Amino acid sequence: MQLPTAGLERYTSTSQRSRVCTEPWGEGNLYCPVCDSPRIASLAANTPARDFSCPKCKSWFQLKSKSSAFGTRVQDGAYETMKKSMRSDRTPNLFLLHYKLPELRVQNVLLIPHFVFTESILEKRKPLSPTARRAGWVGCNFLLDRIPSAARITVVENGKPSPTSFVRRAYNRLRPLEKLHADKRGWTLDVLSVVRSLNKTEFSLSEVYEHADELAKLHPNNAHVRDKIRQQLQVLRDLGLLHFLGGGSYRLD
Repeated sequence: MQLPTAGLERYTSTSQRSRVCTEPWGEGNLYCPVCDSPRIASLAANTPARDFSCPKCKSWFQLKSKSSAFGTRVQDGAYETMKKSMRSDRTPNLFLLHYKLPELRVQNVLLIPHFVFTESILEKRKPLSPTARRAGWVGCNFLLDRIPSAARITVVENGKPSPTSFVRRAYNRLRPLEKLHADKRGWTLDVLSVVRSLNKTEFSLSEVYEHADELAKLHPNNAHVRDKIRQQLQVLRDLGLLHFLGGGSYRLD
């Protein structure tokens, strides 16, 4: 869990120092959750939105790191670029690495699968001021609290790695979502997030309806929210992520 420090003394910028020690750690310790490859390989410097790829299945990965715990927001790049990436289904899997100072030890690593990135979790930031070097540039944030808890997969927790089999099983459990077209996943994931927030294995349709206003805010162009909820519960059932018990009752698988 110790981050490498070779060459660190040449940098004073916090972001540069973070990159210099976390990217080599990622290449030496992270593995592909999509296939059985025991490693992922670094890409060329300045590759847009991607840091690693799997040498076996060619899956893409991005690594973001902080010396403090990640909150509900994660800063990313240009808003329009990320929105286009989501719509074309070209977002990479995301590793979020939290390390501890001054020890430079890895504390926590989360994995967010690429197929859970939808416009519902994308937040547009304010344009940079006219005096900024990139005046008018508009960035974005990922809203982690809008991602279902099952899609925030623990790779390392409190300095202790999760079993590789657990990580791959958790990732593969959600892979049926890949079957959905990118522009269809938003509703499905938002309804799944509501279901997960109930903290119940078995739940009723009426309990999901109680969150209709919340879903309407995420999808203001849809005037038939309850119909959409029923439709998405059927999609989740067809994907094998929940079971219909009859009488308006469901069970999470």
